Amino acid sequence: MLSRADDYPIHQTPEPIAVSGTDRNFYDRYFFSAQAPDGSAVVGVAMGIYPHLNIIDCAVSVLAGGEQHSLFASRILHGERMNLRVGPVTLHVEEPLQRLRLAIAPNETGIAGELTFTGRAAPILEPRFIRRNGTRTLMDVTRMTQGGAWTGQISAAGVTHDLAGWRGTRDRSWGVRPIGAPDAQSPQPVTPPQFFWLWTPTAFDDWHLFFHSNDDEHGRPWNRAGVLVRLKDGAEFPLEDARMALAFRPGSRHAGAARLEARLQDGRPVTVDFRIGANFMMRGIGYGHPVRGHGMFQGPDVVSHELIELAGVDPANPINAHVQGLSEASLSIGGAAPLMGRGLFEQLAIGPHAPSGFKELFDLAG
Repeated sequence: MLSRADDYPIHQTPEPIAVSGTDRNFYDRYFFSAQAPDGSAVVGVAMGIYPHLNIIDCAVSVLAGGEQHSLFASRILHGERMNLRVGPVTLHVEEPLQRLRLAIAPNETGIAGELTFTGRAAPILEPRFIRRNGTRTLMDVTRMTQGGAWTGQISAAGVTHDLAGWRGTRDRSWGVRPIGAPDAQSPQPVTPPQFFWLWTPTAFDDWHLFFHSNDDEHGRPWNRAGVLVRLKDGAEFPLEDARMALAFRPGSRHAGAARLEARLQDGRPVTVDFRIGANFMMRGIGYGHPVRGHGMFQGPDVVSHELIELAGVDPANPINAHVQGLSEASLSIGGAAPLMGRGLFEQLAIGPHAPSGFKELFDLAG
């Protein structure tokens, strides 16, 4: 099947661009987050292309005043992977690796606007994520991550937010991970689910911090990396021996505070203390959503709205396990005076994780 992308010199296999290997779970995704300087509001966006399911979907979610309003859109892709329009949302890649613009036309959800992300430094490339469930590949993913500044505006629930001065993070990931309807047949022997994930993109005036960790049930990382990016010149400073200590909120699997300890390659210590406030619910942009999850077929061209009231969220319900806590952070490099910043503290803990005291599928902190 030929598509418009085939007229660009971007092929990496003998196949047309519409074909992406043989795994039905292949995906290609954009993620964006924008946060107000005082942490009073946050915007999250996820747009995914699923070539072998022939679906493109997108979600835009605005959290402010304890309410999270989400726009969900999905349509048939028709093999055109470079047509980044779904429902009222269109993504424009204006300068690759530097500037991208989201246009959200007025629609029945009440969420609309035009938002431009500009990188504060070049993206970083994270270590490749490869994880198998027995003999079956669960994840084989490449991801790049970038800190940036926002301009433009977005409206939700009758309130318009001017994004001047807002900062945030975006990522681009592609590869294989579970999408759409679950597989009908599990690999044998059946193993209990286990997945532990932390990600803490944080913006400071002169630095951007990236740290992530995927741990097994014993707390051993199978993918962990951290880096400080110096914004004046884009220099990257890898973090060695990085480790995170978490303080969980009772009755949940959500941390309310955390401390990252590491060292630079020249031996200087690095510490980051996080104070975590309200949680942005990741199901509001499709992650783990039972109906509007990534790659689920919803119809040929569908737009819908959903409201999450944070006061009514039950942290004991596994559907609420995946969150991005809005965090204030204090960074100290080599014992120098701390620098203050804001960011996200993303968490998803399913199954056992010994350092956190979790022993079952979804037992909670005491």
